[in-house]
Amino acid sequence: MNQASDNRGRVTLRGIRKSFGSFEALKGVDLDIEAVEFFALLGPSGSGKTTTLRVLAGLETPDEGVMTLDDADVTYAQPGERDVAMVFQNYALYPHMTLEANIGFPLKMDGVPKDQIPGLVREAAAKVKIDHLLHRRPGQLSGGQQQRCALARAIVRQPRLFLLDEPLSNLDAQLRLETRVELKKLQRSLDVTTVYVTHDQEEAMTIADRMAVFLDGNIAQVGTPEEVFNTPRNVDVAAFIGSPPMNILKGHLDGTKVSIGDYAFNLPAAVARSPGEVVVGIRPSHIAIAQEGLPASLYLSENLGESMLLNFDVGDQLVKVRLPEVCRFADNETVRLKFDPGHVHLFDPQSGTRID
Repeated sequence: MNQASDNRGRVTLRGIRKSFGSFEALKGVDLDIEAVEFFALLGPSGSGKTTTLRVLAGLETPDEGVMTLDDADVTYAQPGERDVAMVFQNYALYPHMTLEANIGFPLKMDGVPKDQIPGLVREAAAKVKIDHLLHRRPGQLSGGQQQRCALARAIVRQPRLFLLDEPLSNLDAQLRLETRVELKKLQRSLDVTTVYVTHDQEEAMTIADRMAVFLDGNIAQVGTPEEVFNTPRNVDVAAFIGSPPMNILKGHLDGTKVSIGDYAFNLPAAVARSPGEVVVGIRPSHIAIAQEGLPASLYLSENLGESMLLNFDVGDQLVKVRLPEVCRFADNETVRLKFDPGHVHLFDPQSGTRID
């Protein structure tokens, strides 16, 4: 078995393509994952994130491209030859076995001496706080306990690559919040490279060291959660990241002056670009209601308890505004929206790429 302290688990993907019939799931993925990094693959359904995870696991063979693990080419290596462990979305526990037998099964398959297995199983179970349940079977457990069993079975071998396929999706909201904190702590204690697939932005933002945003079979951006949130590379990432995501509007740029319809404001600095059309992005929390600004008619208000999310009609576009306090507005009430110039993002209307 590999010791976690070896700091192994560096992954490189180059030009990975994968099709299923006429559907091109991956369109040339390039990715570098560092040793002991907690790396999230984030994207909507069908974007390619789970296919990428299965390529990492050896469960799918790419049509083109190369995968290396610690500088060794493992593109065509079988799953058992890669020293990786995977937790599936449905946990994939053996229902007729006790938890002890489920967790110990990988060790048995690896030929670990029988007298060593019980101690290793108890150690792994203790790390996920189910060592008192080892005599039970999966059917006698809650969803959260089954998930912990699946985690223990994955970490008992001390793999060099730990793969998680939406492991929290079957848990209720409160348990998801608790478990994602524990997952991060577990990964830190194990010092193991972890790749985590999710469609939940909040999950990715809170637990990942870095993340890759998948859109339509491509990686749209790689970076820390802060980098992806604060400086989205293109309109597609801007419109996907955030809850709710960034507002995207048509505008015009001339030096420091940005115009949206009859509303104009000045940026903190001029943009080295000829006057012309631009796409303006701004997050809901960076818009205020003011005496002067962009005319908007209230379409729907959402009381979130500690804050308010307001949906406005602005011409033929919907603009969302998040207010830090709960306020009352009448339906169809007309107000003025003022943008914070320091938090405005600009994108090229043709390519969609960011304008710095």
